[in-house]
Order: sequence, then structure tokens, then C-alpha cells
Amino acid sequence: MQVAVAQSVIGWEAAITAVGAAAQHADSLGIRINVAVADTGGNLAAFLRMPGAFLHSIDIAIDKAYTAASFGLPTSQWHAALQQHSEAVREGIVRRPRFVGFGGGLPLQEAGQRLGGIGVSGGSEEQDEACAQAGLAAIGLSS
Repeated sequence: MQVAVAQSVIGWEAAITAVGAAAQHADSLGIRINVAVADTGGNLAAFLRMPGAFLHSIDIAIDKAYTAASFGLPTSQWHAALQQHSEAVREGIVRRPRFVGFGGGLPLQEAGQRLGGIGVSGGSEEQDEACAQAGLAAIGLSS
């Protein structure tokens, strides 16, 4: 019996770099965001709130990162993904605490291994996802 297993998670330096790059991209778009990085266990690894970002978006950004880390699926893809499931699943999963099913959350993956997720909230879904993409790019990852 194997009692423990190794699990890769996002490193703190990469997490800080990703949130900084996402905020820089938001600055270039003229928006203010909250950005979070969660590890594979859903634990908060880094967080940044730009001055003037919506306060309610703090939890949304964290939950987008959590959702992306939990399932390894960009949060923008949930609507289409749920169409393949029963009505019970479609209605049930969106009621789960901390689940976010709209754009702005991306999984962090390297060589096919999930390391966590990044979540952005404060702009449109497209702007949030673009900021999350900038965070990934800054640490050499893509979605």
C-alpha cells in the first residue's frame, strides 16, 4: 500500500509572477482586477488586488482559480461542457460552493500535469481571461 504520493504544485515565485503579469495586462487594458492563483489542492498561493478593483470580485477571482485548479478546465468552457451531461448534473454542479462557470479562470498545467489555477475578476469575461493568459505566459505556460 502506498501511503503518500508526490504532487506537483505551483511554486510561490511563479505564482507571484503570474499575478503581477495579469495585473500589468489589466493596466494596459485600463481595467482594475483581482487576481488569484490556487495550487492543486485549491489553496491560495498568491493574490493581488489592484487599487479600485471591485471588492466583490475578490472572492470571484479566488473561486475562478479554485474551479480551474479543481477540474483542469477553463471556467469559460463550463457552459459547453455541461451540455453533454444530464439536467441533474447541469443544475447541481453550478450550485456547488466556490464553483464558477464563466470566463476568467484557467488551469495551470505543465507537461500535462496540473499545478493549480489562475482566476481573474474585474473586467469582462474576455478581459479577465486575457489577463489570466498573460499570467500564464509570464511563467512560460499556455492554456
